[in-house]
Amino acid sequence: MDQVNEFLGIDISKQTFDTYNEKLGSMQFSNNQDGFVALLQLLDEGYCCVMEATGAYHHRLANFLFEAGIMVSVANALVIKRFGQMKLKKHKTDKADAQLIYLFAEDQGVDLWEPKPTYIEECRSMQTVVSLYIKQNTQLKNKLEFLQGIGETKGAVVRFLKAQLKRLQVEIKKIEQVMQEKVKEHDQELLTHITNIPGIGIKTAIFLIIHTNGLREFENSRQLISYLGLAPIEQSSGSSIRAVSRISHAGNPKIRSMMLLCSFTAHKCNPQCAALFNRIVAKGKSPKLALIAVANKLLKQVFAIAKSRMPYDSDYRSVKLSL
Repeated sequence: MDQVNEFLGIDISKQTFDTYNEKLGSMQFSNNQDGFVALLQLLDEGYCCVMEATGAYHHRLANFLFEAGIMVSVANALVIKRFGQMKLKKHKTDKADAQLIYLFAEDQGVDLWEPKPTYIEECRSMQTVVSLYIKQNTQLKNKLEFLQGIGETKGAVVRFLKAQLKRLQVEIKKIEQVMQEKVKEHDQELLTHITNIPGIGIKTAIFLIIHTNGLREFENSRQLISYLGLAPIEQSSGSSIRAVSRISHAGNPKIRSMMLLCSFTAHKCNPQCAALFNRIVAKGKSPKLALIAVANKLLKQVFAIAKSRMPYDSDYRSVKLSL
């Protein structure tokens, strides 16, 4: 990590962003190019600007500062919130939040942020559009089924709905094709290796690469599994609390759902996954629990080939990577 001499806490909203550190105090800037330039003029070498991940709002400022050579850290908003609760924070204002972020950085330290490759950001935006179109597609299909259920099968509304459904499906296929081409252009080898794993199809492989930045940001498969919300959480205390362990449900629900669907195929056609599934069921555990374990096994296989850049081999059992 570069040498950090000063932290600057930044709380970002749609129109403005507030900043704080002990040297500069509290300030507010417009969340636009003029505000970015005004802030940059106050920063010396050694400053690290720390902000929360706030959807679309933080991206422009983070990219601007990074390109200007300023160190940037983007912290998880939930972590900042928990830190504030630990410090018994009482006030909720933009100014107070900027100060809290500064205190968090001073107390806990931070990891430096780098922007993701352009094609990853583009594909994520396209996937957001696909998700929106799929929701619209479901709504239109439900409306069409309702009309057909009451006997309306040839009216103008039915024709309009069918035409819109057809247009949406065409657009979804076009966007998915563009995403596939972009991933092949930049990560062809990784895409091929992942799709060679029995149970994982092309759409799941593309989704994994897009939402994990090609698995470049994880040190081991445990981090990957936790990031996707498939890590089991034990709930027990003393002798009286023994809740059933459940997955965390953190991360993107779409990719989690896709991995669980993959487990239905993998537990039949993937030798290691099949052995794991049968072993868990033989112990009297539920098939649902066994399928979650299979999904985790698939992610371990994905991580192993991503780090080793070796193709999937059903007979290879001595991978030295930390799983």
